[in-house]
Amino acid sequence: MATSASATVAAFCFFLILNAEAAAAVRHGQKMTGGGSNIRRNLIDNGLGRTPPMGWNSWNHFGCNIQEKLIRETADAMVTSGLAALGYQYINLDDCWAELNRDSTGNFVPKASAFPAGIKALADYVHAKGLKLGIYSDAGTQTCSKTMPGSLGHEEQDAKTFASWGVDYLKYDNCFNTGSSPKERYPIMSKALLNSGRPIFFSLCEWGKEDPATWAPKIGNSWRTTGDIKDNWNSMTSLADQNDKWASYAGPGGYNDPDMLEVGNGGMTTEEYRAHFSIWALAKAPLLIGCDVRAMDKITFEILGNKEVIAVNQDKLGVQGKKVKKEGDLEVWAGPLSRNRVAVVLWNRGSSKATVTANWSDIGLKLNHSTVVNARDLWQHKTILPINGQITANLESHACKMFVLTPQ
Repeated sequence: MATSASATVAAFCFFLILNAEAAAAVRHGQKMTGGGSNIRRNLIDNGLGRTPPMGWNSWNHFGCNIQEKLIRETADAMVTSGLAALGYQYINLDDCWAELNRDSTGNFVPKASAFPAGIKALADYVHAKGLKLGIYSDAGTQTCSKTMPGSLGHEEQDAKTFASWGVDYLKYDNCFNTGSSPKERYPIMSKALLNSGRPIFFSLCEWGKEDPATWAPKIGNSWRTTGDIKDNWNSMTSLADQNDKWASYAGPGGYNDPDMLEVGNGGMTTEEYRAHFSIWALAKAPLLIGCDVRAMDKITFEILGNKEVIAVNQDKLGVQGKKVKKEGDLEVWAGPLSRNRVAVVLWNRGSSKATVTANWSDIGLKLNHSTVVNARDLWQHKTILPINGQITANLESHACKMFVLTPQ
């Protein structure tokens, strides 16, 4: 490649990194000025979430039907399947793990019929597998299932309880919240977790009601930008679009969360699940498996276990990819990666086969038309080289192609 083209690539990548750093500064309460930076310490200082969390959550597949045998078997399967080695580390209990009432001292009581050995013993088992345990509560008087108490008014006590049990992750819901703003309730739990003596990933789940991307980066590691996902195409695509508008607020330490993965639960086609996983990975969303990992078929594992797609999600630059081009139902999503690369998804959201094209200008590559790049197809695991000017794919209905482009 000519020297001038190399300089263009370097300048473009430097521009991307500066933008990413500036966005991160805004997220963490830093004021960027020409004369330097006025840094205000970020409230959430737990050192977690440098890349999006990966793991499993019980709700999408099991709902309230959870018990310690299932959780232990899930931890076992996460290891034996090879998913743990790919980075899936959190085993997260959702709603319904506790009794309806607290004990005489105000503490949570694990549901005796489901968790007779208690949560600490379960955490010990999960930790022995090299994994981490997550738990669920609510910034209200009850959780959404109405089967257990929320943490409103008990934040310090509950945070210390979770820490004493060895909990590593808290999903914090928004039901029965007495009508007060989440901006008032969620910081209390954030501070309680920081004071608990244990690093606990804080996942806010206020459903995007008060635009949490604009304030949650100061108090949490991830924040839901949407309502709950359903295992169907319309729900998945709608949540992808809702999450996309907040892309500039995400970065290392805190990420937008369009809800958990439905891959493997049976409500979408293979192509739709592949698109689901591709867009979540590109958008730096938490990759929390929502199916029964004890009974995954080969196709489900191949989607969830795609190392190259996971690598895009876990890229150290931490910049959320976004929709950059739309022509009817044909879309291009893209985002910068470390080492001067760009991730691209070509997506046909229409009902018939179509051709989707991304020009270099569409995806932010400030290169002349003759500059060549290597394109790595992340689903075919093949490198296409060299190409210049644009990349094109003929796609079946609801299908996508995902590439990593590396300028030469």
